[in-house]
Amino acid sequence: MFGGAGLFVDGLMIGLVAGGVIYLKADEETIPAFEREGLGPFTYKIRSGSNTINSYWRMPERLYDDPEELARWAVRALNSAQRKVVRKSLPRNRKRNKRRA
Repeated sequence: MFGGAGLFVDGLMIGLVAGGVIYLKADEETIPAFEREGLGPFTYKIRSGSNTINSYWRMPERLYDDPEELARWAVRALNSAQRKVVRKSLPRNRKRNKRRA
């Protein structure tokens, strides 16, 4: 797909590494934090141009030097991955009702 490596916790993918850059799992609850940092989603080239995966966003570079803050962002990435598992396990009619609420 993109020639990278996945970062996993308890069997859940919370990040990926591609081109020497770390991208963290994101969802509607965490994407605003990435946007406030001026970051974007993971994008890779394909034959017809590029493909964007909106569920992984570039990790802020400042986190490379701040392990405590990096840990907080990693926990949020894990929470995003866990929420996705929960959403996938909900019955279809429950998902629809949740969206309408």
